[in-house]
Amino acid sequence: MKIVHIACIAIAVGLASGDALARVPKDQVDRLDKDLTPFGSERAGSGDVPAWTGGLARPPAGVKFDPKKQNEPDPYAGDKIRFTITAANAAQYADRLMPGHKALLKLYDTYQMNVYPSHRSCALPEFVYAANKQNAAVGELTSDGDGVTGAAMGAPFPIPSNAMELMWDAKLKYRGFKVARQYAVAPVQHGGSYSLITVQDRAIVRWSDPSVKRAEDLKNIALYYVVNALAPPRLAGNIVLMHESLNAAVEPRKAWAYSPGTRRVRRAPDIAYDNVGTNTEAMSTADAIDGFNGAMDRYNWGVQGRSVMFIPYNNYAAVNVKYADLLGPNHLNQKLMRYEAHRVWNVEAKLKPGQRHIYARRVFHIDEDSHGIAGVEIYDGRGTLWRFQELQNTIAYHVPVCAIGAELVYDLIGKRYLASGLRNEEPPIDFFANYLTEGDFTPESMRTLGIR
Repeated sequence: MKIVHIACIAIAVGLASGDALARVPKDQVDRLDKDLTPFGSERAGSGDVPAWTGGLARPPAGVKFDPKKQNEPDPYAGDKIRFTITAANAAQYADRLMPGHKALLKLYDTYQMNVYPSHRSCALPEFVYAANKQNAAVGELTSDGDGVTGAAMGAPFPIPSNAMELMWDAKLKYRGFKVARQYAVAPVQHGGSYSLITVQDRAIVRWSDPSVKRAEDLKNIALYYVVNALAPPRLAGNIVLMHESLNAAVEPRKAWAYSPGTRRVRRAPDIAYDNVGTNTEAMSTADAIDGFNGAMDRYNWGVQGRSVMFIPYNNYAAVNVKYADLLGPNHLNQKLMRYEAHRVWNVEAKLKPGQRHIYARRVFHIDEDSHGIAGVEIYDGRGTLWRFQELQNTIAYHVPVCAIGAELVYDLIGKRYLASGLRNEEPPIDFFANYLTEGDFTPESMRTLGIR
């Protein structure tokens, strides 16, 4: 069921592709935090999708935990399953299923989707809401669509007018300023075997620096990011450092790699596009991590529409179990997964003529509240659905921050999958890693990187 975003009717009917457009008119900007949420989504509910009433902006009543020692407890543990989707009844729900979920239901008779009552739990700090309103008035795409000007902090385009603005919202969604975490990666082979990879990463999200007032002040660096493999021994000590560009056309992403075997730091321009993603065991590409990242110049982008879909949401149960209970032989333990009906934008990327990428077409499903990518269908050059990404969602309500969960990449042809961003048995994410400095994100610092 396709539905039109009411906030965009006056700006672009059906939404255009990547051309830069005029700024949002003031009467549209004024709708934020009124009939639109502070994110720019529709505040009102419809059908199975409830109205947004503020989300989880703080720990719910009765929920107590130490965020330095524990993951967030499930605030919806008492909810009952509305219904379960299996291969036998999938046709009944076809209009609300992502094509990737349809493929998994068809491929594995053990795959199921438990659908729960929907909770629009996404919430962000008030200063992000203020930034969103400012961005709506001043944020603009560069002429090629591969850069942002004017905006800072939060969603650069809370009232989007084309596909590239939706993708920029997804790439720059608020996740804190200085963040550190440890997570696990499980490359699960056909039959169920896997060896965990343990990783530590840190980031200074310069886009979310409270002192920055506009994109131009960032000098084209939106993010400092470093990832350090801790285990197994064959990978331990391998480090990747990135300085993510805000406009790849001005200067591409800068990346460096350090190998403990050679004790050398080298430039790594191949950490981009369809080169193998770091710590993915060749089961994903560099630009597919976090749903999508990096330059968008190899694709033509368009909006297919907006629809209500069953997407992974509030997946606290899947975060608070042991890995052995979560990781199944062909897919996650779906009894632990939670799906809810939410409105999503459906964005299509088609490879431009003359450009090269192993993914010829991608379709992204973007949650209207969090701006997080919930799922991606990935097609090869023959038009075959090859891989399906599913990104889990939880709300770190003590911050608050939306869309923090595991990321799955299902190889529908090879019948294996990659589970990344797992934090079940790791220390909780540190969303207030104020000890991080820009000096921690230089090539010179890579040799001495240790566990803080």
